[in-house]
Amino acid sequence: MSWMSVLPPLVAILVVFWRKEVIVALLLAIMTSELLLTVQAGESVLLTFTATIERIVAVFGSASNTRILVFSLMVGALLAYIRESGGVAATVEALLARGLGKTKRSASLMTVFTGVFVFIESNLSVLTAGILSRGLFEKLGMSRARLAYLIDSTSAPVCILILLNGWGAYVLGMIEQQGLPGSSVSTLWATIPYNFYALVTLSIVFYTAFSGKVYGPMRAVEQQPQPHQDIPEHVPSNSKARYMLVPLAVMVFGMVAFMFGTGDGDITQGDGSKSVLYATALACVVAYIMLLMSRRNSHQQLVDIGFKGMSELLPLVSIVLLSLALGSSLRELGTGIFLANLVGDFLPLYLIAPMLFLTGALISFTTGTSWGTFAILIPIAAPMIIALDLPAPLLLAAVLGGGVFGDHCSPISDTTAVSALASGCDLLEHVRTQLPYALTAGAATLILYVIASFMMI
Repeated sequence: MSWMSVLPPLVAILVVFWRKEVIVALLLAIMTSELLLTVQAGESVLLTFTATIERIVAVFGSASNTRILVFSLMVGALLAYIRESGGVAATVEALLARGLGKTKRSASLMTVFTGVFVFIESNLSVLTAGILSRGLFEKLGMSRARLAYLIDSTSAPVCILILLNGWGAYVLGMIEQQGLPGSSVSTLWATIPYNFYALVTLSIVFYTAFSGKVYGPMRAVEQQPQPHQDIPEHVPSNSKARYMLVPLAVMVFGMVAFMFGTGDGDITQGDGSKSVLYATALACVVAYIMLLMSRRNSHQQLVDIGFKGMSELLPLVSIVLLSLALGSSLRELGTGIFLANLVGDFLPLYLIAPMLFLTGALISFTTGTSWGTFAILIPIAAPMIIALDLPAPLLLAAVLGGGVFGDHCSPISDTTAVSALASGCDLLEHVRTQLPYALTAGAATLILYVIASFMMI
């Protein structure tokens, strides 16, 4: 399949920006991909409808995908319990009483540092920082779009720089299969100073948090009246900050413990999807028990609250489901391989790293997955490194940075959806307001790769 393999993601992106309907866009993209696969197999186009349904159902055939979806639903229950307890309002008051979060700067910096601290898993990072900061941002008149940008643009760059997590283990496994000279671990750690996109993005995030200045669509959003948090009208008078902070602490430290457990004592070998699901489920249980012991709600009331919280997130969970289905269909169609081959065999050596970065961004943007981009491009970059004696850390960093860049820009990325979920921001508003920041970081990164290539190659 040639250039036609890029039609499905193009359909998704065009419909998203034309009709502002993400679910419809994803469904049409999946149908387009399945139509092309049906034609490729020489079968009747009438099978496209059933193939689309089976592709969505097949998402649940992957235990990892199913865990992500169940985790997304359980987040709804956890948010509902925290909201019902009055813990959000109590935490905001407690932080303000202690001099924390009194200004936009301190609230923003606290959000960013929370995301940096929870570097174990990107979804956990955005979830923790988002839940902790939503009340403060509302009180200080800052938009949910700003919160979504801060947590989204902190999580993945931190995860791909610190590497003591599932991201590092995944990329290390990919590198070890390529037969590169030297230690795979040393090569991976050597990518850090060359991962320009992650470094530039974090610099912009810290600048935004410290200065309080926002630009482009974000400024227009912040000039509008901001929606209120979903806090009950009658917050319990005896509510305490612990009703929010204890479940969050259980989730964060539970994640670390489960990463050690699933990795047989090695946190870098832990299973991220298992750990984040277990930690979130444990946090839900703790929040439920705390509310039950407070005698505010009966067991049946808490069950109803939990399911109501899940139902509120069904649209976003549906987006995650369809994003996973589209990614699977595009892998079979060969979209990523086609885009990767655009790098070509006749580029000047100093353009290879910049083109790997751009290709990685294009693949990640059109498929909605940074990890899938790594799986496609690392095996392509490795032979170039060996055959042309190119600096491995530079080229591998370009692949890693490109994957994160495209994911930040993509409206069909599951990570983008989870960030919108955690901050309470509309998905398309998050994409629209984050895009100028991501494009600025991407342009600066491209220039840096050209300069670094001239100096090192």
